[in-house]
Amino acid sequence: MDMASEPAPASQDRVRGAALGLPGQGPGSLATFGQRIGAFLVDAIASALVTGLVTAPGLPGNWSLLTFGVMTVVFLLVTGQTPGMRLLGLRLAHPQQGRRLALWRAVVRTGLLVLLVPALVVDGDGRGLHDRLTDTAVIRDRA
Repeated sequence: MDMASEPAPASQDRVRGAALGLPGQGPGSLATFGQRIGAFLVDAIASALVTGLVTAPGLPGNWSLLTFGVMTVVFLLVTGQTPGMRLLGLRLAHPQQGRRLALWRAVVRTGLLVLLVPALVVDGDGRGLHDRLTDTAVIRDRA
């Protein structure tokens, strides 16, 4: 009997990232929702602080969104990771390994991330809508 045609046992859990060709654990595996939120918060706070230097003594207000967007796009294009991702040991995976992220992917992904809601709509692997639409994934860069 062909084992491939039989359904997987119920006790065997689906491995996150397997459909994307990613390992289930360790470097290269998908980042957890908590790790991604942590990186986002670091980047949001850094953006507010940088913007605050320009708007002082007033509060940065919505200008922080502009700083966040520009900072995110530039860092993703240059290094493949934002400061928050770097701090937490994460990076953005390109759909084709070894290639640089295209400008359109960085801009569309960041624009959707600024809206926040698409980042909260996740698939079975935990990837947000902004990552699914740009065919990217936030992965662990180190163990």
